[in-house]
Amino acid sequence: MRARNVALALTAALLVYMFLLADRAIALFRTGELIPVLLGVGVILLPLLGIWIIFTTWRSGSRIQRLSRRLDEEGGLPDTADLPRRPSGRVDRQAADSWFQERRAELEADPENWRNWYRLAYAYDIAGDRGRARETMRKAVELEATDH
Repeated sequence: MRARNVALALTAALLVYMFLLADRAIALFRTGELIPVLLGVGVILLPLLGIWIIFTTWRSGSRIQRLSRRLDEEGGLPDTADLPRRPSGRVDRQAADSWFQERRAELEADPENWRNWYRLAYAYDIAGDRGRARETMRKAVELEATDH
């Protein structure tokens, strides 16, 4: 819940910032001069891009949360509590790699199961590969959507 509150606060701050940018763009449009109007076009694109990014991020987060709740209800959420940790709290690299290999084997045994993709995404995350974790989680969301 704490992460969600932080996300809400950051989203609100971004929306205020985008509103201020849009206001600047409108002021540039009102000058009627070519250069300021062209700058206004560039400035107005920033809030539009920001809104699109916020929308897609929240949509992705809500879909992942739905998968998490569903896995939790089934008793299938990944559990890394027993893995050894570094002083920083992160999972030990060798333990993360071993846990990753187990998740990969599960996926190879049943590649059409979104649950295995979810767990593999989690394994990528604890191994520190956030890019692959996001990509793999997108696959889990896609498969779960067709699972209904």
